[in-house]
Amino acid sequence: MLNAFPDLLVFQTLAPTIIRVAVALAFLYVAYAQFGRRDEIAQMRFLVVGATSWAAWISIVFFVVVGAMLFFGYATQIAALLAVLALIKCFILKKYYPRLIPLSRSSLLLLTAMCLSLLLSGAGALAQDLQQL
Repeated sequence: MLNAFPDLLVFQTLAPTIIRVAVALAFLYVAYAQFGRRDEIAQMRFLVVGATSWAAWISIVFFVVVGAMLFFGYATQIAALLAVLALIKCFILKKYYPRLIPLSRSSLLLLTAMCLSLLLSGAGALAQDLQQL
């Protein structure tokens, strides 16, 4: 296959790294936005658990942990799988609770595709996954 810029193929291990960091920053942004709205989220009535104050904190901690795992490249494929499951849940909840998730549904779909790409390609450069035996 003929490439327009064959010299750039040297940096092909950086492509998953860029995707990984972008998804991590999006997850950390969701956690930050939910932290700012934690009182509003605590007053929302959810289908199974009702109105609880701990639901907001569980969501915030989950998004921070998965975002940190992706940012530092620790267990990237596990973090990407957790992120896909969370993004599918966010995509469904966005219809019923639009103030819960600060991202649009199209952004959630793109993040899901990025996480599936990470699930198949691995962590890329500058990740803790590369130091395993």
